[in-house]
Amino acid sequence: MNNNAPKPSILRARNVHKSFGNNHVLRGIDLDVAPSEVVAILGPSGSGKSTLLRCINRLEHIDQGFIEVDGQQIGYELRNDKLVALGSAAIARQRSKMGMVFQSFNLFPHMTVLQNVIEAPVGVHRIKRREAIETAKELINRVGLSDKLDAYPRQLSGGQQQRVAIARALAIKPKMLLFDEPTSALDPELVGEVLATMRDLASEGLTMIVVTHEIGFAREAADRVIFMDGGHIVEQGAPEDVLVNPQRSRTQDFLRRVI
Repeated sequence: MNNNAPKPSILRARNVHKSFGNNHVLRGIDLDVAPSEVVAILGPSGSGKSTLLRCINRLEHIDQGFIEVDGQQIGYELRNDKLVALGSAAIARQRSKMGMVFQSFNLFPHMTVLQNVIEAPVGVHRIKRREAIETAKELINRVGLSDKLDAYPRQLSGGQQQRVAIARALAIKPKMLLFDEPTSALDPELVGEVLATMRDLASEGLTMIVVTHEIGFAREAADRVIFMDGGHIVEQGAPEDVLVNPQRSRTQDFLRRVI
């Protein structure tokens, strides 16, 4: 047996299309992500980056193609050689493989930090409350907020709220984390603390797909950088290749404007 054989991709997307009315946002996306890989997705506004994440997490239905996570086609299952759309409960179970961190934190304002982090494990995944609390405390400590267990979101800075959101995403023990512009809603002085937490997660071998405009994070923490434009993957490769020596003129134009 060859122990050096590559592991199967944890994410496989093939010929993924998505339109909103007449706006064809994704135009045949093919993407593979390996276990423990950190992928940073760059591109201008409207290029389809966030839509791709939302399709992976089944927050949006795709119009064509398929997306598999951990060997399971998202949103469907095979019954008697036919693909059958899954119901909301089954899709929720599939989503447990993917933690999602949004731009705007999406914390429950009436819940404390601890309550926010245990909500999904207890309420959705039926984990015993005592076990969920122990795990939550470990995760909250991991993101540097052990002194904020009983604080409410309004009592936290934006950077602290986003770190709570990361702990909450980790609480369901996902196979990978999806980040949708996680620092875009933050004041500049708060960006660093969130990126530091994300770098720590990357160094621990967590599979991550990060839609971001933070070129420094992409350069330092990503294994692969993808540049999207017009619903296509225009260019991808190692950070030093895409960010330092891009081959496509569209990538070159974009980087000239942002670096």
